[in-house]
Amino acid sequence: MPVKKNQLGKVEKSFLLPLTEIKKIIKNFHGEMEKGLANKKSSLRMIPAYVAKPTGEERGKYIALDLGGTNFRVLELELKGKGRMSPPEEKKFILEKKYTIGEGRDLFDFIAKCVKDFISTRKIAQGEKREIGFTFSFPVKQTGIASGILVNWTKDFSARGVEGRDVIKMLGDALKRSGIGHIKVSALVNDTVGTLVARAYQDSNCDVGLIIGTGTNACYEESITKIKKWQGAKKTGEKMIVNIEWGNFNRLPLNRFDKLLDDNSLNPGRQTLEKMVSGMYLGEIVRLVLRDCGLCGFSIAHSFKSEYISRIEADNSSDLRDVKAFFRGCGLGSLGLDERKMIKTICRLVTLRAARISAAALAAVVTKIDPALSKKHTVAIDGSVYEKHPGFSSHMHQALKEIFKSKVNRLKLVLAKDGSGKGAAIIASLA
Repeated sequence: MPVKKNQLGKVEKSFLLPLTEIKKIIKNFHGEMEKGLANKKSSLRMIPAYVAKPTGEERGKYIALDLGGTNFRVLELELKGKGRMSPPEEKKFILEKKYTIGEGRDLFDFIAKCVKDFISTRKIAQGEKREIGFTFSFPVKQTGIASGILVNWTKDFSARGVEGRDVIKMLGDALKRSGIGHIKVSALVNDTVGTLVARAYQDSNCDVGLIIGTGTNACYEESITKIKKWQGAKKTGEKMIVNIEWGNFNRLPLNRFDKLLDDNSLNPGRQTLEKMVSGMYLGEIVRLVLRDCGLCGFSIAHSFKSEYISRIEADNSSDLRDVKAFFRGCGLGSLGLDERKMIKTICRLVTLRAARISAAALAAVVTKIDPALSKKHTVAIDGSVYEKHPGFSSHMHQALKEIFKSKVNRLKLVLAKDGSGKGAAIIASLA
């Protein structure tokens, strides 16, 4: 069905995020950060991570676990000091849905089984002690470096009997049931915190960690005297990493597609920023727009994947032949060139807005640390959307240029591959 140009124009207008809106987001983000740090009602939880940045001189062999996506990973890493580390030895395990939506005890027994399997393949002697850093990429109320209560599941996890409980205790109990109680879980790590720590081991300017992948989140290093909710000692000059849990930020301009997605989600009214930025939801936003414009045969929710957007945007041929082949391969017939161009435009609009929202939130975090941007700051970024989506990182950089102008050169955005896993091992050494 032909799409009217004014219809596309309305869609375009609803996804635009000009600099004036970005500045509003930054201001609102600062307000939510302050409320979260003071333990007041806020969409940003601002969770103390009970750890500071490493010195780069940490040494030893440590195990890291990484739970938060479709795979569960176990790895071993040797820290050699002076910012040096060995390439990690890693093993991946497919995380079946029966574990993510079943009984929590079964999920942790599966994790323990994977750890036992890894130990046997690495020929770690029976009874030989190892410290574990556990990357747990969900909102937790951390009560210590090695304890934390799951606030709520995200990313379509819903294992029963875990919310409101200490995940480190649940894992420790599972390790004992598996006969490997000598392997001690010494640190609970959010993936974003791990990303910051892994880069900071090599780069002392790194004070922000960021994930833009299936989900999205950020953390940063804060002066402990500014963390008003912190109940421990507050020494002047002492710092601590704060897990922002920014996916839940809700002071954002929503259009009708955002509202439709939210209404039909598993967690309506929650994770607003994540629903506008992360790989879990970008494909669904595009699907809703395409359906509204009469351009899409994807009738089932979430059937249009975010990787499809990447493929469509990567097609730079004059006739968009790969877009044509893609939709034909999906059994949706042959689309005209005008329709293919409009589909690519819609994908670009959704991606561009996601990148600009990410840039706005990042700008808010950096200026919370350094209001005048007077120093150099390294931002460690991990995640498939930032790394692999064509144009996403450049859109983000362009937005940061608009915000900071010439000072943008004081910001260094670095792709931190597997930061969460390496960071968990480093935090285990700090613990």
